Amino acid sequence: MKIIVTVNAAWNIWNFRRPVIKALIEDGHSVTVLAPPDQSLAMLEQMGCRIEPLQMDSKGLNPVRDFALLLRLRSAFRTHRPDAILSYTIKNNIYGALAARTLGIPFIPNVTGLGTAFLSGGALRHISERLYRAAFNSLTTVFFENSDDRDLFVSRQMLRFDQAYVVPGTGIDLKHFAKADYPSADAAPVFLMIGRLLRDKGVYEFADAARRVKDVYPEARFQLLGPAAAENRTAIDRATVARWEQSPGIEYLGTCEDVRGHIASANCIVLPSYREGAPRTLIEAASMARPLIATDVPGCRSVVNDTETGYLCKPRNGESLAKACVSFLALSRDQQAAFGMAGRRKMEREFGEERVITAYRRAISEGVNVALAKRKRVRG
Repeated sequence: MKIIVTVNAAWNIWNFRRPVIKALIEDGHSVTVLAPPDQSLAMLEQMGCRIEPLQMDSKGLNPVRDFALLLRLRSAFRTHRPDAILSYTIKNNIYGALAARTLGIPFIPNVTGLGTAFLSGGALRHISERLYRAAFNSLTTVFFENSDDRDLFVSRQMLRFDQAYVVPGTGIDLKHFAKADYPSADAAPVFLMIGRLLRDKGVYEFADAARRVKDVYPEARFQLLGPAAAENRTAIDRATVARWEQSPGIEYLGTCEDVRGHIASANCIVLPSYREGAPRTLIEAASMARPLIATDVPGCRSVVNDTETGYLCKPRNGESLAKACVSFLALSRDQQAAFGMAGRRKMEREFGEERVITAYRRAISEGVNVALAKRKRVRG
């Protein structure tokens, strides 16, 4: 079959969706990535994907720009005439679904998170909900990465329960993210946060917690790994990060292609996010047998078992995060390592990537069959 995958940044496919795309190509399907171009395109092409550049503004709700995106998506779908379309990220999900419906093409979105519009509430949330209702009402399958997001969409009548399926994020390659030896007790403890430097990720709370913890445990190290000044309304600029490097002494690591070395060197991985779909960094860290500290919010609490694989703290609360870090430091090295091993076992039970691949194969087959049946009824 011919399959289009659309997203607001091609690197999203390379970093997070690669197992599904690789499996579809190995199944013999032709996969075209429809996304704004970036440095990941060459790697996607090498993997076997075709590339179709997509012009879009991923920020904000601008009716003129969004209508133009709808038309561009419809034009691309009409030109390629795929058998099915997979979609990720908010605008591609909404406007892609509307465009695909006009052409009778099966459309399978994944709600990877609710985004700034939902988190901000008010008029933006109201507009987003109306758009989702219009886009999703006739779809066969909509994937979610945690049950909280699914239940919210159902309760606010953005879709029906029978349309919604929960998958464990993107799944995890348990061999690639293998268990790593726990750091030596002689080394200073390292708390590592991995992610884009956005307010919604809880980076300000991470800096606040670092300041509080280092007042009690001055030897504790707090590291931050991820891109600054991202194209997002809640992005944190490099100047702010530079101030944090001076006080409370956060170590900014920049970006890297392979996070495994940094995870292996850390004692605990931290994510104080305001809300997540299925937090990839926590899943990767747990797979490598690292304890976790995260906020008690949708997405994070699906990955962290409180007091078993790590700790959950209050969202938007640097003091609560600091208390969780102090509780972690009070554990013996063996107790910390046991948290990590419990997390590894959880990943083996619940988050293997084959579960996600199987779900997509089923959804594509079902979507194509439903579309064929509709066409036969129309012809009849």
